[in-house]
Amino acid sequence: METTIKQLRWKCRRGMKELDTLLLNYLEDCYPRAENKHQQAFLKILDMHDPELWSLLVGRLNSRDKDINDVVTALQHST
Repeated sequence: METTIKQLRWKCRRGMKELDTLLLNYLEDCYPRAENKHQQAFLKILDMHDPELWSLLVGRLNSRDKDINDVVTALQHST
């Protein structure tokens, strides 16, 4: 079953306003035109717990998955 944009918007709603903003900005601005591998990485990111995701975004943690790191970089630059 394919995930819809509406479902993804719901998954972008987090416990931190900063995460909400970054995730929703990426979803609206980058996700529709992203390569399939980056769309899949974004879905993995949405399944992460907020502390892990926040650590990735502020540079305290790096993923072993290059595609996730690419999306994290895009998230850091989407404002």
